[in-house]
Amino acid sequence: MRLIKTLSELLDEEIDGIKTYAKLAIDVRDDYPQLAETLFTISKQESEHVNKLHEGVTQVINKYKNTHGEPPKEMLAVYEYLHQKHIDKHAEAKRYQDIFLGK
Repeated sequence: MRLIKTLSELLDEEIDGIKTYAKLAIDVRDDYPQLAETLFTISKQESEHVNKLHEGVTQVINKYKNTHGEPPKEMLAVYEYLHQKHIDKHAEAKRYQDIFLGK
């Protein structure tokens, strides 16, 4: 399904953003603490975007189920693969947020 593919690509971009902004916040924290806080805030906003996009994917799948019944197994297999990939990437990105917070 094209929409799920597009949303998946957007999820990848947002997850990459979480990591990029958090890493940069860590890198500049000592020299530019206010900038670091701004970058960290953007990283957290990217996390919110990930959550909203995931909710969107769930809505698309649920609508498909309600309209057409269970999706084809191949489609579910691809979704499960991408979903696990996003979970793993998101967890890695959030570790950088934790590093910034001193956790």
